[in-house]
Amino acid sequence: MANPIIYNGNPGPISGSTPFGFYDNNTVYQSDGPKVANYVAWKLGYPVLDVELQSGSIYACFEEAVSIYAEELYQLKIKDNYLTLEGQPTSSLLNNTVVSPNLTNLVNIAETYGQVAGVGGFVSWKSGSLELISGQQNYNVYDWAVASQSMSPGDRIIIQRVMYQAPPAIYGYGYGAYYPQLGGSGAWPGDWGGYGGMGYGGNNSVTYYPVFWDIQRIQELEMSNDVRLPEWSFELIGTNLRVTPVPIGNYTNNYGAYLSIQYAFQSDLMSLTENSPYSGSQGLVANPALAPYGLITYSNINQPGKQWIFEYTLALASELLGLIRGKYQTVLIPGAEATLNYNDLITRGKEQQAALREKLRLDFEDMSRQKQLERKQSENQSLNDTLNSIPLMVYIG
Repeated sequence: MANPIIYNGNPGPISGSTPFGFYDNNTVYQSDGPKVANYVAWKLGYPVLDVELQSGSIYACFEEAVSIYAEELYQLKIKDNYLTLEGQPTSSLLNNTVVSPNLTNLVNIAETYGQVAGVGGFVSWKSGSLELISGQQNYNVYDWAVASQSMSPGDRIIIQRVMYQAPPAIYGYGYGAYYPQLGGSGAWPGDWGGYGGMGYGGNNSVTYYPVFWDIQRIQELEMSNDVRLPEWSFELIGTNLRVTPVPIGNYTNNYGAYLSIQYAFQSDLMSLTENSPYSGSQGLVANPALAPYGLITYSNINQPGKQWIFEYTLALASELLGLIRGKYQTVLIPGAEATLNYNDLITRGKEQQAALREKLRLDFEDMSRQKQLERKQSENQSLNDTLNSIPLMVYIG
């Protein structure tokens, strides 16, 4: 087996010596690279002991440590702001952008609930007229939608509103008609009543009534209809629409021959593009992988962050050195053999990596919006408790 290469204390330039070259063009990264290589080698025993690593191997660990730091940092930002980020354009990086939370997506969620009540949503209601047939009380709205509303067979119609109400009372009185139950006749301000048209006054005469007279007549007629006439209503079970009262008479070309219905198709309500504020737009944050966070700028990392990166680089290098020494296990020395401590290096390196990542996550989580609000609440409570414990001053005038 070939002899391992020993670190010589003279690391080369980091630019061009890393696996991916993510940060090679950053001048601060270029300056820190050789320093990190020497730091790692010295912590592993150099120059007292031989360290079977090249500077390129240490640079690979250094690049990985920076990337893991950025991963933990940006994953926290994504989790902290995902409700705000979802649906935003992916064209601009947010690495150094302050993301302010907003209620847009919460409102979008509420809109879908409002869709059912007719006070929101993203799918417009359709409307159509169901022809009433004399003597027929039950109607199949599915057949009606397929036949006259261009609904695809197999789709489902969702009835939102049926205009079943009786005509307003304002249209039920007047027109020169006599109603014994109301105690007289009403004069409609038009060609049927007091304004000419078979009236005594001719076309130049107008009969005026006070507004309270109209209101009283309307109220009387509404009460009369409630007591004397059948209730105008409907019942919808499955696809069967049952109307009340039973249509009677020849409705051809007459007022009241159709029942107005507002509805939506289930295919539209379930559509990810139709029932959405984004209408299938591309280039938006649709999942955490599309959140626009890119490579971190190494020179923007502060000293606490760099110190974590240096220590994590050492932990990676320790594991790597253990793997290399595990290939040899023993080396010849004059008159004997020496067993290498590869198991200790691998175990210690993995434990340090796990501990460092856990510490970084906890540190970042303590800086999350939720934790900061909890901290502020705790501070306010402590401040109130302190102020309440201070004796009140008594002023003697």
